Amino acid sequence: MYIISSCLLGNNCKYNGGNNRNGDVLRFYQTHSCCVVCPETAGGLQSPRPPAEYSGDRILDRTGKDVTEAFRRGAEASWRHVLRQAEKRREPIEGAVLKGNSPSCGSGSIYDGTFTGTTIPGDGCFVRILKEHGIEVISEKEIDRWLITKKK
Repeated sequence: MYIISSCLLGNNCKYNGGNNRNGDVLRFYQTHSCCVVCPETAGGLQSPRPPAEYSGDRILDRTGKDVTEAFRRGAEASWRHVLRQAEKRREPIEGAVLKGNSPSCGSGSIYDGTFTGTTIPGDGCFVRILKEHGIEVISEKEIDRWLITKKK
């Protein structure tokens, strides 16, 4: 079973009320067993909402409000959901395709807190949980590799 960011499948859970639909991720989803998550909405954040980025070890929205706890709650709730789905389906968790640069789902790079589109090395709070459990995480920009190597 693979974990997929809900916004990459066209679900409108992005901070601006939109989505990040990606045709290659959708094709992967259609041919593999997947568990779909949005850690941000799982943490109680609405869509739309102000954008949020890491600032040090905290996550702040553009207005300066500290939303760290909502992001952490959502990451933990999403992890529990994934574990329940894996157990229910009796399938191992093979990996995750998550939205790059996100404060929840960014893997290897996240936005730097200036709200200018600048990234820094780092992982989102949900990705940290996955990596602690040895789960490979890629962004939507890397999905072409998995379309070739992760045949069903």
